[in-house]
Amino acid sequence: MSEVTTTVRAPKAPVPDSRRRPSWSAGRVVRLLVLLALLVVLLALPLYVEEFWLRAGFAVFGAIIGAVGLNLLVGTTGQLSLAHAFFLAVGAVTYTYTSGEPGGTANPYGGLGWSPLLGMLLGVVAAGSAGLLFSPIAARLRGIYLGIASLGLVFIGDHVLNTWGSVTGGFNGRLVPYFSIFGFSFGGNDSPTLAVLGVPFGQAERLWYLGLVLCIGACWFAANLLRSRPGRALQALRDSEVAASVMGVDVRDYKAKAFLVSSMYAGLAGVLYALSIGSVAPDSFGLTLSVQFLAMIVLGGLGSVWGSVLGATFVSALPLVFQQYAGSLPFIVDPGEPGIVASQAAAFLYGAAIVLVVLFEPGGLVGLARRLRRPHRAPGAASAATSGVDQDQLTPSARAGTSTRGDN
Repeated sequence: MSEVTTTVRAPKAPVPDSRRRPSWSAGRVVRLLVLLALLVVLLALPLYVEEFWLRAGFAVFGAIIGAVGLNLLVGTTGQLSLAHAFFLAVGAVTYTYTSGEPGGTANPYGGLGWSPLLGMLLGVVAAGSAGLLFSPIAARLRGIYLGIASLGLVFIGDHVLNTWGSVTGGFNGRLVPYFSIFGFSFGGNDSPTLAVLGVPFGQAERLWYLGLVLCIGACWFAANLLRSRPGRALQALRDSEVAASVMGVDVRDYKAKAFLVSSMYAGLAGVLYALSIGSVAPDSFGLTLSVQFLAMIVLGGLGSVWGSVLGATFVSALPLVFQQYAGSLPFIVDPGEPGIVASQAAAFLYGAAIVLVVLFEPGGLVGLARRLRRPHRAPGAASAATSGVDQDQLTPSARAGTSTRGDN
């Protein structure tokens, strides 16, 4: 009888996964230190800068919140919306009516006189409810058809703002009440005296910190949402609704939730926008405002929270800076004079920036920053887009690689 020999092989050692990073890698520590340094600078700015920069910063904070909400809908979920100005108007008008007092001469309007904090919360809830009511339509449409359908909300909102004078003040609009929390006012002559290190903290300084806190909270929530299971489901919807449905994602339900969250962000941004400009008028919430928010997320980077921050800062601050320094900048004139005014120059500049981004860097400013941060690639680290895979078979987000996915 022949002997049967068996050979027992030692188990192979596990191959280390080079893609896995330690929980506290050097890169993460550096990013954390940079964020802390940036936070310290933002907290100390009211002690050193002029009132113009504080008011401009408050407007930028509101724009960032609105851009983050729109990016969750367009960049992360892949649903085109041109109705962002409508949801901003809902939040602004709800806050102004619930927290304001009756007034007006030519066009009398009413007001409930409730707490401004409650008015802000109601503005967010009202905008979210409007988005939720529109979500059944959004669930049945996509692409340009959804964009055209959402565009109808802007025209509806313009008609309501002009005709519902008892609430909105009509075509003249109405003043926005000052914001306050538990009796502490953020503006007006009745606000308590406050000074920090010998610097008087007036309306501009207080609104700066209000906008900073709300902006940080909104960005933190969005960043955690993108890293969560619902965030991955929204990204799957963007890449392929069929594939997402096969994986168990309820397409209609998640589309409705995306519109709900995005419109709530827009409602909060609308309240800050109203506090920034001091009045609510139909001309302030037209189609141009929706296009500006689309420009913010395209310039900054679709699907990225940091992209929303960069794009909103660029688009919203540029006209204000041009207007402030119109006399010192070439080819820019003061309003009323023949030539290019500050708002037109800003529109030309970020319009040209959009064209350049679409042509040369689809990932936006975040994609450009990522490219500058990693200028050299190893020969073996090429992505699927450059390793022989047919580009026409990939989804748009797969062609752009990580440049279109959220850099939170």
